[in-house]
Amino acid sequence: MVLRIEDTDVERSEARFEDQLIADLKWLGLDWDEGPDIGGPYTPYRQSDRLDLYREHAQRLLDEGKAYLCFCTEAELQKEREQALSEQRQAIYSGKCRMIDPGEASRRQAAREAAAIRLRIPEHPIRFHDIVRGPVEFSNEVVSDPIILRSNGMPVYNYVVVIDDALMKITHVIRGDDHLSNTPKQVALYEALGWPVPEFAHLSTILGADRERLSKRHGATSIANFRDMGVLPEALMNYLALLGWAPSGGTREIFSREELIKEFSLERLTPSPAVFDMEKLYWLNRHYIKQRPVADLYQQALSFFVRAGLLSPPGESGQGASVMLPAGFREWFLKVLELRLPAVDRLDQLPERASLIFNYDANAALADPDNAEVLNWPHTDAVISRFTFKILENESARAGQLTPEEFRAIVNHVKAETGTKGKELFHPMRLMITGSHSGPDFDKLIPILEEGSRLQLPRHVLSVFERVQAFAKARTK
Repeated sequence: MVLRIEDTDVERSEARFEDQLIADLKWLGLDWDEGPDIGGPYTPYRQSDRLDLYREHAQRLLDEGKAYLCFCTEAELQKEREQALSEQRQAIYSGKCRMIDPGEASRRQAAREAAAIRLRIPEHPIRFHDIVRGPVEFSNEVVSDPIILRSNGMPVYNYVVVIDDALMKITHVIRGDDHLSNTPKQVALYEALGWPVPEFAHLSTILGADRERLSKRHGATSIANFRDMGVLPEALMNYLALLGWAPSGGTREIFSREELIKEFSLERLTPSPAVFDMEKLYWLNRHYIKQRPVADLYQQALSFFVRAGLLSPPGESGQGASVMLPAGFREWFLKVLELRLPAVDRLDQLPERASLIFNYDANAALADPDNAEVLNWPHTDAVISRFTFKILENESARAGQLTPEEFRAIVNHVKAETGTKGKELFHPMRLMITGSHSGPDFDKLIPILEEGSRLQLPRHVLSVFERVQAFAKARTK
């Protein structure tokens, strides 16, 4: 696999774009055998460093009569296009400069008259084999003589890729089917230069859920977008491989990188357009999140909490002194992740899913319509009253050091004193502690709240005692 930087479009080619693309590919888990960063036998791998090579081959085509100088101005070409469209013809170049005597063309060029170089499309149909679509044929009458070198001396994409692919010994060109119409021009170039034509495989178009071509209006469409959403690279690679391709032997959908390499074959590509299903991607992402060791996600997850304002980045200047994460933070934060990761499809959902830890609001809990039913149950007042009393008198709870074992003992006391059990017992207590009547297991949640309340975090985590106390005050208003 060769990484080549195609940067002959000077206005749209900047070093920062190249850096971003390489970083994205590496993040995704793709690598290459040759490229501008690692070299190889066919250097240079940046087209802007190969301009002399392209001009040399263009001159060769001119000298052999397989290309010709075109002196048409942009205004003349635009007039031709408009004329063709008004007559309901294909807007292809008329070829009027084809008939200029080569000697006259050379004199006009020597007199500094601006001229592009065009390839002569042969007077026969252009045929090639496509691995996805089978035999493909284009009539020469619908293929315009393409410009290979602009009048300013810059080569065009359809020309330079042929030169590079041939000289770099490329055997397979795999690309989107929006390039299918470019292929006859490229095949004609291979034939004109006397070079073997590589295998082509044109991949099906990717559509959005509305079956329109995937675009920004459908949401994330770049690798960086998905990374910023907290999609894992192995999930994205797995999902992309399934678009327009079907594995052999059934309905299996989860593949590691190594399994994809072993299973993939171009012959199993389909020409039918593939629909990009975000929910399917998120389902895969959830699977890979669960597979990853929590410690591996620490730094990435931390960045989402920093972005949400729940945590300060390590070492960043705050109001004066440098803000550092307190001792014991990492161990505590890993517990937060273990608790909330099973509830997310993407890592950017973590701050919201962890809001019950960082953003307790007793008044909001009492006003939430979703909690109204629980608050109106016949035994809820008694449960709230006894639970409040037990927590507020408990020394460990007052010190922010309530253990799961002590919490269970308090729950059993409330159960015995109120005669309640099941959801009538647990939902009111959960509502008091988290602001919601549903949520994570108390045995895991209680240590997180107690330890978090003792850490010096920018957003103070309230202990169980502080939450129950706040709830009792809000309820008596």
